[in-house]
Amino acid sequence: MAADELALTHEETSRIETETRRGTDWWAELRGIFWLILAVLGFHSLVAKPFYIPSESMMPGLLVGDRLVVTKYPYGYSFVTPTFHLLPFMPGRVFGSLPRRGDVVIVTPPGTETDYIKRVIGLPGDRIAVREGVIYLNGKAIPRRAAGTRDISVDANTRCDPDHYRDSLVRLSDGKAVCRLPIFRETLPEGRSYDTVDLGWSPGDNYPETLVPQGRVFLMGDNRDNSADSRFTVAQNGLGGPVPWENIGGRAEFLTFSLDGSASWNPLSWPASFRRGRAGTSLHPTQETR
Repeated sequence: MAADELALTHEETSRIETETRRGTDWWAELRGIFWLILAVLGFHSLVAKPFYIPSESMMPGLLVGDRLVVTKYPYGYSFVTPTFHLLPFMPGRVFGSLPRRGDVVIVTPPGTETDYIKRVIGLPGDRIAVREGVIYLNGKAIPRRAAGTRDISVDANTRCDPDHYRDSLVRLSDGKAVCRLPIFRETLPEGRSYDTVDLGWSPGDNYPETLVPQGRVFLMGDNRDNSADSRFTVAQNGLGGPVPWENIGGRAEFLTFSLDGSASWNPLSWPASFRRGRAGTSLHPTQETR
């Protein structure tokens, strides 16, 4: 019995030594990495993906440095749905449905591969006009009321450039700099409301009445005087009028975290760069009671 056990132990030892000599199965490792990447891309393309705010066009609700979640399925799927915009334009959507007025959406302007974030103002069949900064929807002014001012901290990501925010840079008694912006609360016919910034006259304050064609939506940024949207041509870095609904990539849901731009390569600087109180903020408009 002892000899058999000794022989068995010797066989096991030989097998372990053989497996050790073989080393790592790199082909299996690569297959595992491939399927992991495919699963992540599939999730980002079909379910949800993170999004980074690179511009100030949606202030005051969204700041440069905000990270948020965009869901892909609410409006169905189109040629811009995949994470990488490699497909040519293809008409229609799979499981398609129109967004609601007031939704914050990701849009890829026609002929580009860059994602913008804007708010849906007009749907197919709507007549849209802007007169002295007031939006007219189907011949009626969208109600809006002055809601005072809001101070947004100036940091590496929010600079309050005087060329764009005239007389808005304010230094508080404690020495802190803020961008003091005039806020107007806008309410759509369905009762969905949200805050906008209106600094006074700008080229986008007047837009001739336009009928939104079938299969298209009219989008605007909440920072009305600093947003290249459906009011502006593609040559002006705008959306060139109402956008095909196929170019809508998803709906913005909520913030995950926000960075003020002060972080460096040093990990010790990272915690201090987080903006407090922004994580979890919903990006859906408020439903007013009627």
